[in-house]
Amino acid sequence: MASIKTLLCIAMVSFLVIQVVFSSDPDILTDYVLPENTTVTDPNYFTFTGLRSVFNATYPTTFTPVKATLNEFPGLLGQSVSYAVLEFPVGSLNPLHIHPRATELLFVVTGSLQVGFVDTTNKLFTQKLETGDMFVFPKGLVHYQTNFNTSEPALAVSAFGSVSAGTQSIANSVFNSTIYEGILAESFNISADVVERIESGLKG
Repeated sequence: MASIKTLLCIAMVSFLVIQVVFSSDPDILTDYVLPENTTVTDPNYFTFTGLRSVFNATYPTTFTPVKATLNEFPGLLGQSVSYAVLEFPVGSLNPLHIHPRATELLFVVTGSLQVGFVDTTNKLFTQKLETGDMFVFPKGLVHYQTNFNTSEPALAVSAFGSVSAGTQSIANSVFNSTIYEGILAESFNISADVVERIESGLKG
């Protein structure tokens, strides 16, 4: 675990150095921003302890993100940064999704990952990452990460140039919404019963 802690520290410091380049939140004109109706704070406001669970010896059974965004960490208000620690058990997948408000910079702390994104010309950029590698997912583009390793879990840290990057699942946004099934069938050139099976699978 000591080596994982060291690598996490490296990832966080690396992100702080380059986060200004990727920052997309509005600039603030004060040292920090306090929530409305708050005038007094202390060091606890700037402290987040929600990632302590990551340093457990056991991995979850499915892909699990542990987030440190504005929702979880109010001290990020106005700072244009956030994190997610991504735990990938053997054979797990972080399915196709986008972050509409921020670029993502991923750092593999341990294990290996296959990652990829698709640009607006439908070109796929895919790469196998080993421990210590980094990969950037441009803002708003469809992307994924998966652990194909059959014997070793993987741990990664994702840094975002926004306090709230947002995560929109492609499958859920399309097939688990109230879009008329006929529109989906025509859009994907499939039959309505296939649409229904996909929707049923997602709900299940």
